[in-house]
Formats: sequence, C-alpha cells, structure tokens
Amino acid sequence: MTTHFRPRRSVLYMSGSNSRALKKARNLPTDCLIFDLEDAVAPEAKDIARSQVAATIRAGGYDQREIIIRTNAVETEWFTADAAAVAASSADAILLPKVESPAVIKEAIRQLSKAGAAADLPIWIMAETPRGLLNLDDIIATEPRIEVIIMGTSDLSKEMRIQPSTDRSGLIHALSHCLLTARAHGLDIIDGVHLTLDDPDGLLAACKQGRNLGFDGKSLIHPQQIAPANETFGISDKEAETAREIIHAWDVARNEGQGITVLNGQLIEQLHVDEAKRILAIHLATIK
Repeated sequence: MTTHFRPRRSVLYMSGSNSRALKKARNLPTDCLIFDLEDAVAPEAKDIARSQVAATIRAGGYDQREIIIRTNAVETEWFTADAAAVAASSADAILLPKVESPAVIKEAIRQLSKAGAAADLPIWIMAETPRGLLNLDDIIATEPRIEVIIMGTSDLSKEMRIQPSTDRSGLIHALSHCLLTARAHGLDIIDGVHLTLDDPDGLLAACKQGRNLGFDGKSLIHPQQIAPANETFGISDKEAETAREIIHAWDVARNEGQGITVLNGQLIEQLHVDEAKRILAIHLATIK
C-alpha cells in the first residue's frame, strides 16, 4: 500500500535499447520513466538493452524522477536475466507485465530475491488482460510491495475485441473496475497510452477523461505528450493554496476543540484535510 505521495502525472516509456533516449530522459519534465525491456525491445536486442538500462540508471542524473524497469513477462525465457538486471541497477521499482495471477507475483519475487534485489523493492504491475483484471484484487492482496497499477489499454482492447473510439466507451467498465480495486488497496493507478502522436486534441481529451475517472496520471510513448499530461493531472497553484487554507482552518478548529469547521461556506472534515495534505505533498514534489 502506498504510504507516501509522489507526483505521477506523466509516466514515459523509453526503449531500453535506445541509449541516446535513455540519457536524454535526464532532462525531460516527466515524473516517471519506464525503461522498457519488453515490447519496445526486439528479441535480438534484449541483452544490450538490459546492460544499457542498468548502467544508465547507476550513472544517475535523473534527480527526483522515479525510474522503473519494465521486464519481460515472468514466464518468458528473458525474465531471469531481466531480474538480474533490475537487481544490478538502482531502479526505484520493477514493472511486471501480463500479470494474471498471484502466482506470477510470487515467482517474480523468488527470482528477484535470488538475483539479489532489495527485499523492499517496490513492484508495479500491468493490468492488461481480462484474466488479470478479474484476478486483480487477489493479485494485489498477495504482496504489500505492490505500489502502482498501470493500465495496458492497447493489449486489453485487443483481447476484449474493442473497436477504437475517441471516448473509449468500450473500456470504461474495465478502467473503473481497476480504479476501484486500486483505491480499495490504497494504490496509485496510471491510465493507458494514447497511441496517435499527431493528435494533440485527442490526447488532451484522453487525459481529461482519465483525470475525471480518477487516475493519478497518464502513461506516455513520446516526450511531446508530457506537457498535456502534466497540466491535466497536475496540481495548480490555486489548488495548492486552497489545500493550505483547508489545513490551516482545520488546525485552528482542532486547537479550539472542534471536530469540524467551515471554510468559504464549505464544511471541512478530516477526509477533506487528508486529501488536502495529499494534494499539497504532490504539488511540492512536482517537477517543474
């Protein structure tokens, strides 16, 4: 369960086989970077991608950006070597794709432990298959180190035979199901990618829809998508100031022995204060 708050407005995939892109990412205004060893890397490039990713992360220079390595699926021939690469890096988390059962998490942890990875390494998981979605609650309950869910909407749409649409109507039930499950376990959850690069209006609409549904951020496939995601999922200065006012009003009320208070005509209770603290923490930690 997430016990601290980090901005995850923008979560950018970077191919592990593209060393130039990995280094360029040090200066991108994204909150999270996923160094990908899976879909973005051809089978013949898996070895070089692993070594490049581990070496680049160890070299540092990413400041407060959260660095995650997406491995190949646990049941593939590549995962053992991927786990070793994760263990040899200083990545902030591992992202497991195609997770469909608690057994996958247990096997991943076994191999990570064998490779020497830290026992408290956070785990992110992809929700991208019908079976994975149906088992999501049991999967999360298996391991307290699971921190974040990322929607794999491309694979999910394919397996559900959903036709592409601008409003993503065919995915709404699946998206909301995963959101409910994530929140039930206190986890962050990131919306899926927008695949069309020359569609700024469509990207912005998808970001706004994701924010309205409750997602914490958007997964991205190109640096040009960072700004719309950061703006849509970010905390504005006005929102941060309102959060400060709520916290101050609550503190004053508590000092006076009151369990509730009123601010600008709105009733303030503990739940509003908790949310205000989350908003303020994310705002303060945001990469400008």
